[in-house]
Amino acid sequence: MPHHHPAGTGRRGGWGVLALLCLAQFMVILDVTVVNVALPRLATDLRLDRAAATWVVTAYTLCFGGLLVLGGRLADVLGRRAVFLTGLAVFTAASLAAGLAGGPATLLAARAAQGVGAALLSPAALAVVSTMFHGPRRHRALAVWGAVGGAGAAAGVLVGGLLVSGPGWSWVFFVNVPIGVAVGGAVAVVVPRSPRYRGRVDVPGALLLTGAAAALIHGLTRAGGAGWTSTGTWLPIAAAAGLAAAAAVVQRTARTPLLPVTLLRRRPVLAGNAVMLAASGLLVAGFFLTSTLAQHVFGYSALRTGLLFLPVTVATVAAAHAAAHGLRRFGARPVAFAAFAAAAAGFALLAGVSAHDDPLRAVLPGFVLAAAGLGAGFVTASTSVMTGVEGHAAGSASGVLNTGHELGAALGVAIASSVAAAGVDPAAGPAAVAGFTDAYTVAAVTAAVAALLLAAALPGGRPAATDAPVFVH
Repeated sequence: MPHHHPAGTGRRGGWGVLALLCLAQFMVILDVTVVNVALPRLATDLRLDRAAATWVVTAYTLCFGGLLVLGGRLADVLGRRAVFLTGLAVFTAASLAAGLAGGPATLLAARAAQGVGAALLSPAALAVVSTMFHGPRRHRALAVWGAVGGAGAAAGVLVGGLLVSGPGWSWVFFVNVPIGVAVGGAVAVVVPRSPRYRGRVDVPGALLLTGAAAALIHGLTRAGGAGWTSTGTWLPIAAAAGLAAAAAVVQRTARTPLLPVTLLRRRPVLAGNAVMLAASGLLVAGFFLTSTLAQHVFGYSALRTGLLFLPVTVATVAAAHAAAHGLRRFGARPVAFAAFAAAAAGFALLAGVSAHDDPLRAVLPGFVLAAAGLGAGFVTASTSVMTGVEGHAAGSASGVLNTGHELGAALGVAIASSVAAAGVDPAAGPAAVAGFTDAYTVAAVTAAVAALLLAAALPGGRPAATDAPVFVH
């Protein structure tokens, strides 16, 4: 039972609070992709070798993805607002330190700290959203949240290109500081105190699950550079499997498990997380491939590449809005099928690109279609997982959902870079376009399979219009 209850923002108002929380989420998702555009300039200025440059991206992803489940549980036990504000403060301070970094050690430490802050604030924010709104309003709120996930990844390339070409790479990090301060001050004033639910934090389970997630993300990230047969790839993945098995044993015997068994047995939670994993992996892989294709094959600058993705961002948000209406009217199955079918069609169009094409005609239509479908997938995942989750488990559920997002991103980039192979090498030039077409083909097939399997896995029927809505089986 909670010790106290938040103010009644569930039936009226609350949209301003949602906007604040979504802005924070947009900021942390943006940081997954925004650094990719800044990396060449950043690596030159700080004299980073290839390994250090890779860790600029990986340090954030490892800490963000590895600590999300723990962050969600802490939000349930310690209070969502308190954990959100703590995470936001850590993320904002780390962003300032990253922008001021004069060497690799400071930058990598700051990026890791950014990941820790993101792992605290992201599940806490989603838990607040899912418990603040009820009935159809919750579906609308979760749809907005899902759209932010897709738009943040999409906008990262655009924002990165603008900042790197303008004030410089430091502002990729500095831009977070005023946003973090403003959001933190506003949330402290307008968001009511969150309920605390009795229970302990399962420390052994937290360490095992965090280690498993971090090892898996590390192995998947290494696969992109070292290859899938490399010892550096398989050892972390094997370690992740061992740690996950040990965590499963601990979860069965713990008095207060980090992941309640009743939560994990729910079909909407499992299927929704699978949708998030697939949608995130395909979308981030698409951005990785298309931004690299634009710069390595077509010779686009960072700014021009960013502007190329502006229609993609708009399409992602528009499709997420349409998906929200579709979920209320038709349910999750048809929306998920349409989402991944659109993504498959978009990637199939991209698979026909050649080095002699005009990028605006050969690349943009296919990627707009694919991103629109995957934006709808984000909404489907968020709504499926968080609908019907009781207040005491909202933080844990949101932590699992966000972990799916990060694992999907790592898996997508690892597979895409492995398949594209030579095309990712800046020296490859236009002749390496075949690597990109192979990778787009794999993405198209993956999306088509997801359209069939994941749509069938989701519960059928429309969501029930109740204060604690559930999907009808």
